[in-house]
Amino acid sequence: MRKEIQVPTKRGVLLDGVLFHQKQTDTVLIAITGIHGNFYSNPFYYNIGDTLNSNGFDFIYAQTNDAFGQINTYNVNTKEHEVIGSYNERFSYTDEDIEAYLDFAQRQGYKHIYLAGHSLGANKVIYFLSRHHDERVEKFLLLSPANLEHMMSTVTDRERDYIRHQVERGDGERMLPFYFMGWVACIAYTAYDWACTDMLNNVHVEADRDFSQVESITHTGALLIGTLDTFTYGDPSGFLTNINNHMQHPEDNKLIFVKGTGHTYQQKHQEVADKITALVKEWRECRSSSQE
Repeated sequence: MRKEIQVPTKRGVLLDGVLFHQKQTDTVLIAITGIHGNFYSNPFYYNIGDTLNSNGFDFIYAQTNDAFGQINTYNVNTKEHEVIGSYNERFSYTDEDIEAYLDFAQRQGYKHIYLAGHSLGANKVIYFLSRHHDERVEKFLLLSPANLEHMMSTVTDRERDYIRHQVERGDGERMLPFYFMGWVACIAYTAYDWACTDMLNNVHVEADRDFSQVESITHTGALLIGTLDTFTYGDPSGFLTNINNHMQHPEDNKLIFVKGTGHTYQQKHQEVADKITALVKEWRECRSSSQE
């Protein structure tokens, strides 16, 4: 059964999600979406949710501010309607967005909560877990983390300077006169978070870059990527392995490579869902065995 949900953040904004629900289960996988990572552009979420449900687990498709360009929502603090989206997201919202979904899962009574994120959503999970060693999260699942350098490779120095100057002169809330990265219509503050901060720029191809967020994570879990992911400069396996090598306990994490597919798992949606379901089963069985 699929049920639309709205979860309130501390700043009052309601985030839209979907709960794939079984009548009796104590286990849920929460998946934080990436930029424009909605059901329409990432239909694999249906496969994941339905497959988990058919095996006795729940799934939360967890949209954050940037799942669409613009989203009509409501603020429970101000009692006013708001428009959010990739056009005005601030990366500083990450903590409270993820906390909102964890709080929702806790209120629902789930005893076993696994936190996943796809693309930029994976970077958000890294950011969150590096700052909050939340005991409610038993395991993490990073699905094709976003290499921000690759995503912003078309952003010119002139555009970066323009973004900085627009923020510095107090016009951060104004829309940029050009599409950021060639496809995102956004305010200067949003582009500034992307191009001028390292808040979510936490995974890299190179081994000697800043992995301080990854290194701060105390949780263990799994990392998954398609072997044709073009965000990795041609080496998805090396990219994922490099991230894991900077974890505190890389030997305790599982690396999953899905052959013949890219960043959004084209033609492999069900295979990805099956691998994730097998992983959740393994985690639950290991947990049950350790409690006996």
